[in-house]
Amino acid sequence: MISVIIPAFNERDAIHDTVTSIRSTLAQADFSDVEIIVVDDGSTDGTGALAMDAGAMVLRNLENLGYGFSLKRGVAAAKHDTIVITDADGTYPITQIPNLVSRYREGWDMVVGARTGERYRESAIKAPLRAILKGLVEFTAGRSIPDPNSGLRVFSRDGISPFFPNLSDSFSFTTSSTLAYMLRKRTVLYVEIEYHHRIGATKVRLLRDSLRTMQYIVSAITYYNPLKLFLLLSCLTLIFGALCGVVGLWTGSGTALLAAAVAAVAGVVVFSLGLLADQTSQINARSDRNSS
Repeated sequence: MISVIIPAFNERDAIHDTVTSIRSTLAQADFSDVEIIVVDDGSTDGTGALAMDAGAMVLRNLENLGYGFSLKRGVAAAKHDTIVITDADGTYPITQIPNLVSRYREGWDMVVGARTGERYRESAIKAPLRAILKGLVEFTAGRSIPDPNSGLRVFSRDGISPFFPNLSDSFSFTTSSTLAYMLRKRTVLYVEIEYHHRIGATKVRLLRDSLRTMQYIVSAITYYNPLKLFLLLSCLTLIFGALCGVVGLWTGSGTALLAAAVAAVAGVVVFSLGLLADQTSQINARSDRNSS
């Protein structure tokens, strides 16, 4: 028994085939009581009607409210606890859903399809941005992450719902959910999948959405593991102070020595703020455990 959630904004060219492919694939895999929910995120091209014709339950946002918001709405409306999310544009291999669900049933909190193949690496512009964001996410989580923002995932409705207030309403939903799970010690498994060519025009705006993702990465650090961020800032401040001190002693500059003293005090203050923030984070963690 699973619920498949598909956020869709102006995806008329792909949505019908996506829904029918999911239905056929899960039927062949002997899944019973499957529901497919398409969240029509303010489409103006008839996406919702085509999804309904294909047999999906359709929830409609009156305006475009965002990828993450649509996923949250779909998850909240799902009748089953096992949730699969995927995109409407044909990029994710629907045939891999049974395998991901099977791995999820081994006891993992979340199973993610890690994208591979030429279609995933094809953009010379996206590649460096992905590398930067991947590095930031891995620094935050403290572990290797093959694909921080893949949109093909399996997880528990009841397991993810307590995180909703801190998850992005935009394309950063997947990245923020990755960090939420990892920084709260939930288990996440990555399974390689072949990424396909997109049907229709992309809705992603590289610069805007990359900046939003970075914003949520910083927010995740400050909420889930603030000491890491404050410790980094404290160390940088103290290193700057040490350099000023060396310059001051070498040149006899009173200004450099004063800057060194100020930086030393600032470094201690920043570290102390980090300790306070870490205590708050631990209180939040206990609250998350109690509500899940």
